[in-house]
Amino acid sequence: MSIYDIGRLCVKTTGREAGYYCVIVDIVDKNYLLIDGMKVRRRRVNYKHIEPIDETVEIKKGASHEEVEAAIKNAKLGKKMSEPVSIPIK
Repeated sequence: MSIYDIGRLCVKTTGREAGYYCVIVDIVDKNYLLIDGMKVRRRRVNYKHIEPIDETVEIKKGASHEEVEAAIKNAKLGKKMSEPVSIPIK
């Protein structure tokens, strides 16, 4: 069992969608994952560009965008997934 499991919630750390939550939909290979989310487009990303968090949603491998959105809403995470992560300023 890996920290990068299907259904794991993550935060994008780089790119134009940085700071938004996403869900791991599939594991492409040892370096890349397929992600999707409410404010994050479905795309392949390097595992170094996301930060996994403790929460998960129940989805199957390769779930469609609609299935991912439904799982997020069933887990009552819709509001959290639609807003960027608030990072405290040091």
